Amino acid sequence: MESSDVQRGRGRSPFDLIMNQIRRKRTTSDRKSTSGRFLSRQAESGGLPEDREAEEERDGAGVVPGPTDPAESVCDMGWGRVCVFVKRLGKRADSRTLSLAHCDLTATDVLELATLLPSLSLLEEMDLSWNELIGGCLRSLTSHLQNVGGLRTLRLSCCRLTADDITALGEALKCVPVLEVLDLSWNAGIGGSALQGIVGKLHPTLRELNLVACQLTETDATILGSMSKTEPGKGSVWGLGGLVSSLSHTPSLTTLRLHDCGLTTQSLGLLGGSFHCLRSLCQLDLSCNKGVAGGLSLLSPHLALLSHLGGLDLHLCCLTHTDLQALIQALPSLTELTELDLSSNKEVGGVVSDIVSALPLSQIKLLPLNGCSLNQESLSALALAMPYLQCIDVSWSKMVGGRLALLLEALQPSATQELRLSSCDLTTDDLLHLAVVCKRGVLSSLRVLDLSYNGGVGEEGWCGLLGEGGLGSLEELDLSLRPLTSKPSLLTSNPSPLTWLPTLLSAFPHLPALTRLSLQRWTLTAQEREQVNHALRKRKVLLELDPVPFASSANQEGLEEERNEE
Repeated sequence: MESSDVQRGRGRSPFDLIMNQIRRKRTTSDRKSTSGRFLSRQAESGGLPEDREAEEERDGAGVVPGPTDPAESVCDMGWGRVCVFVKRLGKRADSRTLSLAHCDLTATDVLELATLLPSLSLLEEMDLSWNELIGGCLRSLTSHLQNVGGLRTLRLSCCRLTADDITALGEALKCVPVLEVLDLSWNAGIGGSALQGIVGKLHPTLRELNLVACQLTETDATILGSMSKTEPGKGSVWGLGGLVSSLSHTPSLTTLRLHDCGLTTQSLGLLGGSFHCLRSLCQLDLSCNKGVAGGLSLLSPHLALLSHLGGLDLHLCCLTHTDLQALIQALPSLTELTELDLSSNKEVGGVVSDIVSALPLSQIKLLPLNGCSLNQESLSALALAMPYLQCIDVSWSKMVGGRLALLLEALQPSATQELRLSSCDLTTDDLLHLAVVCKRGVLSSLRVLDLSYNGGVGEEGWCGLLGEGGLGSLEELDLSLRPLTSKPSLLTSNPSPLTWLPTLLSAFPHLPALTRLSLQRWTLTAQEREQVNHALRKRKVLLELDPVPFASSANQEGLEEERNEE
């Protein structure tokens, strides 16, 4: 043994020989830790990136590994458990981002995740949204949040959270002092008194709070304010109002979404009173709160305090003429506004001219007016804003039919990205005007074109539009018809092919970016369906067609499978 060692060490000093022998005599615990690291690396292609890079550098230098620190071994094994857990859910492990949305997590999974948090000390973002089975067991996770003190984003939307979950979350918020984004949307059980659990617990670092569709009750009327008195018959008012009164300590808040939260006119007054503490707010969403109708005058005087407000969403709020006049007076003070959504408010149609006059037109990118009962004067006023808008939506406005040229002539080249004209009673001439605009290259940057529910367009209109080109960036094209108004093709015993379909087929090569094509309610013959499938066979295009009336569903599935295979 000794002579062989001397032979292998020929030419070396005695000191080198002794050190090599020491390195070879690894302890059993060292071997186990090395094995643990090997298994951990196998679990996720090398374990922690930092460890993998260090080992590669060491191996490249020819350094023989020395004894391993037991603490390091435990850390590596812990990361290996994280990798196995995440991989089992079909996700990829990341030391800074944990995205487990739509994973059908159970209470057992949450408990296991809690035990893994000590191995995720670098975690900055955690998303557990859309896991409805974890409601009621959040405490088992939040009690371990001290292990991820650097967490900046926490998303728990649509998890069926309970009052106890919110209380547990509130108790744990002190462990994540740098939290910037908290999303509790789509949790119907957190309205009313449940939200007391996080009242006063939010940190100044909070930038975004999402409470979309939380079905808040009347006890949430004290939004972003406080109410010390009690209304007769309603009991103590806390809920969201008490919660958001703590937002006075979150000056960094940039996004506040209160979509469909049951807000009232009183809510608007209290919300406006808190704006002096929310001067960093950039996005404010109060949409789908019909209870605020008639109360916008309580909010609008305070909007001037939001000097950085870039987006204001008030769609589907049943705004009255008085509401709109109050808003119009406040608009000139919103010098950074780029998005204003007043869609689905019928009274808007009568004041579009005043709205456009009050806006900083040169910077407005989004002004949807779908469902706003537009009139001739409205269209003329909207034409002034058309050169600046990236997204144009005047859907469900019958007044547009026969007058589309008024809007199209105001467009500027390469500015428009979305054009939505659904259910506008468009005519053949309207589409021919649109074709001319496309040919000039004005819509070369258009990504979305919605012409659905316009059954009055003749074959000449469709052929004119599809044959002119100029839509090289188009990703989504919707040509669907309104239900019960399908063009007769398979409705007769001898169906005739649609004359515009060949033009559409020949247009596909000039639509390289197309990812979605909707032809619903256009009844195509079996031959026409086969032609469309063949034209799109080698492209990843979502094709939306109605089921085949006379062919079997098996045949239709066969066509789809054939497209997918090829």
